[in-house]
Amino acid sequence: MPIRIQSDLPARSILENENIFVMTEKRAAMQDIRPLKIAIINLMPTKETTETQLLRLLGNTPLQTDISLVRMENHESSHVSTEHLAKFYIPSSEIFNHKYDGMIITGAPVEQMPFEDVDYWSELCDIMDYARENVFSTLFICWGAQAGLYHNYGIKKVALEKKKFGIYKNHKVLENEPLLRGFDDNFPVPMSRHTTVPTSAIKKVQDLEILAESEENEVTIAKSRDNRLIFMTGHLEYDTETLSKEYWRDKNKNLPIDIPKNYFPHDDPSQPPENKWRSTAHLFFSNWLNYYVYQETPFDYTEESWFYSI
Repeated sequence: MPIRIQSDLPARSILENENIFVMTEKRAAMQDIRPLKIAIINLMPTKETTETQLLRLLGNTPLQTDISLVRMENHESSHVSTEHLAKFYIPSSEIFNHKYDGMIITGAPVEQMPFEDVDYWSELCDIMDYARENVFSTLFICWGAQAGLYHNYGIKKVALEKKKFGIYKNHKVLENEPLLRGFDDNFPVPMSRHTTVPTSAIKKVQDLEILAESEENEVTIAKSRDNRLIFMTGHLEYDTETLSKEYWRDKNKNLPIDIPKNYFPHDDPSQPPENKWRSTAHLFFSNWLNYYVYQETPFDYTEESWFYSI
């Protein structure tokens, strides 16, 4: 799916060098098709890195996708220039004027804070409420998944005794699930978090289905029964070096940090890590776009008939 982005977005040159099909606005305008409209609520501090990671995975299927990068208005980002945000992002209030086929809400480094103490929490709640009636399928990632489960279902996160950090094996719980089509019986997912959502709490919610669990029986992927809300507790979008950078960042600051599990060869941080989750990541995002967005969203997404509520 060629992703439609602004021609001077920094991610463009990186993706083109990786042979990812990127389409500029000018070329897209010449094609007589309706692109899927996808909004990315980017809550990560390293926004340009996250943009590239997600666009890489959204750009590997056959149809055109129109991407809107969204910034929170009630939060001042310190790891990206104001010029970049002004040029490539729309303010969160603008999404309330549109409908979207799909939305992605990323993780954020605020998981050890109560949700209500996050400076953009109220703003994010407004977005999640709006998405329930104006976005056909929303994908929540890591902290975003915890936030979505808490806001929509009242499920609270709990602190882990030790940070879950590394590459973890996972297995399918629900067979014949389109979102997991093509997945191996056991598949790897990068994790980096201090909190979790209890499996028992998710099982108590009749509207939720668990699709996959980790080797520790933690929920990795869950969804609402109408497929409109998808929750991924890991980071399939991560680059090969992401966990390495995080490890050495904390190590160099003398912060307590374990070697990421199942990541460095022989658990030796001096050796370059191998990417074991790339194919899983491409399958996951491709399946979401195809089965839960493209195959389901109406051609005329402005019609009120596709509104829904949970």
